[in-house]
Amino acid sequence: MTVQGLPMVVPSEDLPPRVRIHEVGPRDGLQNEQRTVPTEVKAEFIRRLAAAGLTTIEATSFVHPKWVPQLADAEQLYPMVGDLQVALPVLVPNERGLDRALALGARRVAVFASVTESFAKANLNRTVDEALAMFEPVVAHAKDRKLHVRGYLSMCFGDPWEGPVPIHQVVRVSKALMDMGCDELSLGDTIGVATPGHVQDLLSELNEEGVPTSALGVHFHDTYGQALANTLAALQHGVTTVDASAGGLGGCPYAKSATGNLATEDLVWMLQGLGIDTGVDLGRLTATSVWMAAHLDRPSPSRTVRALSHKE
Repeated sequence: MTVQGLPMVVPSEDLPPRVRIHEVGPRDGLQNEQRTVPTEVKAEFIRRLAAAGLTTIEATSFVHPKWVPQLADAEQLYPMVGDLQVALPVLVPNERGLDRALALGARRVAVFASVTESFAKANLNRTVDEALAMFEPVVAHAKDRKLHVRGYLSMCFGDPWEGPVPIHQVVRVSKALMDMGCDELSLGDTIGVATPGHVQDLLSELNEEGVPTSALGVHFHDTYGQALANTLAALQHGVTTVDASAGGLGGCPYAKSATGNLATEDLVWMLQGLGIDTGVDLGRLTATSVWMAAHLDRPSPSRTVRALSHKE
């Protein structure tokens, strides 16, 4: 691999000086892979991401193996990376999942809610309100144990069955999760239909309803090529937490129109050009995604990975 330089840095005064990247590749990125990735490869993936400077790496999910077979090795994987000096959040769908995570010493967990009824039914086989009721004791138990809790919200901008999602629906579920005790929320554009104006309107409405920007992260998919534009809109609003997946891995097993997540390398290239600190070594990160692409036996969909690497 040959690294061909870095972007020219032109800082912008209206943007935050530092962004925390919430790396979701090992969990959200790999969960939809048809070929089983060996546990040792997953552990090495996480270690390489940490070595590249990522400080928050979502390690796995404690869902029932029946639903996400790729992540059935959570009990084996987590102890293999637990010594890393980075945050290793895990997804917990219910109290049983939380108990499994606690037994391994997890200190950061996430619950996954839907904003729309159609996706709540497809993903959780519950209504939105039934799912929120299921999460309430999970969040309460986690907070009793002094864990950091993230609340994911899917379909914040559009739904493949229901179409455009009214902002008030997103606000209602967001407030419910915050009232439960979630420390932060991740606003998911699960099928990648958001545009910058929509992003800013949603963030403004959340602020007006009492949800502070400091508690918000964004999670964009690049279905229509809008992920970076939407991220920039969120940064202009003051958001400083951005979800991304190394190499652009991932989609959603319950929404077939969902293509890959925003690639971490593409995000880092833009942020570096804007003079925003991430702490990430782009060369090492790119090498990690090239390495993982080889294990998956296909090229990385990340444009930056492709641009910065070639076979000698």
